[in-house]
Amino acid sequence: MSFVALLVVGTYSAASGLFGGAGSGVNGAVGLAKGAVPAAYQPLVQKWGNLCPAINPALLAAQLYQESGWNPKVTSHANAMGIAQFIPGTWATHGIDGDNDGDRDVWDPADAIPSAASYDCELAGYVKKVPGDRTNNMLAAYNAGAYRVIKAGGVPGISETQNYVRIIRSLEKSFARPIGRVEPSRQAAGAIYFAQKKLGTPYLWGGNGTPEQNGRFDCSGLTQAAYRTVGIELPRVANDQYNAGPHPSRDELLPGDLVFFSDDLTNSRAIRHVGMYVGGGYMINAPFTGAVIRFDKIDTPDYFGATRVTEEGAKALPTALPQA
Repeated sequence: MSFVALLVVGTYSAASGLFGGAGSGVNGAVGLAKGAVPAAYQPLVQKWGNLCPAINPALLAAQLYQESGWNPKVTSHANAMGIAQFIPGTWATHGIDGDNDGDRDVWDPADAIPSAASYDCELAGYVKKVPGDRTNNMLAAYNAGAYRVIKAGGVPGISETQNYVRIIRSLEKSFARPIGRVEPSRQAAGAIYFAQKKLGTPYLWGGNGTPEQNGRFDCSGLTQAAYRTVGIELPRVANDQYNAGPHPSRDELLPGDLVFFSDDLTNSRAIRHVGMYVGGGYMINAPFTGAVIRFDKIDTPDYFGATRVTEEGAKALPTALPQA
């Protein structure tokens, strides 16, 4: 008990005081964060994400995640198809044979991912003389059409288009391998404070902490509720929470970071558990049926990685990814 008390006090103090670090942007040669892109698609994204200066692998990954959640079989209500969500007319004009097997298959990621990159670069060429950030203008052209970007002299004043640009640029930070130290979260202390008050509460699968559930949580329900108290709305499931911000390395962890666990360390979509780091190699988590919310060590063979939650990152996440 004395160890736990010291950990709680020390953690809260650390989380409250570590907010002066330098941030890092997505710039220069951009790599992909560990496991952020499923292993089957990572070589394609890394290669084709460097097709032209207006895109990078993390940006391309953010687009694909936003469009399909890495689901190569999905069809939208607007008949957009596959992992890159091409509508038939756009695919007929801009789809390419990315794997050189003699066909252009919108359902084959080996064609669709290169086609998405190629189309982005085409759009960047159309708007290359438009003032402002070339990547923002390219994304705006993807959403609203190149003519509107050219006419507006930049990202047009269309809320849907402005949101599309903001979302992709925010998600880009989650898919990029951080360059330098990741900026600390200013809301971490409050989230930890909430989670600490729940220590000893019995686990409930699907638990959101409602009165009808007697205030019980599962793992992602606890982290969602904790960050909600500081004004950040996370997705409900752990593998989507992974994309709510940049990814500090193990030796850069700070209190309040979310830590994730998986049986497949190459694919963030396979994450099955999340906890909240509190320092000293420990997390607060709701572990499993029959257990209570408690402190556990994070250094286990199934440790996947961590996310430093940001308000911007959480707001960029899709509320519901497309389903097959």
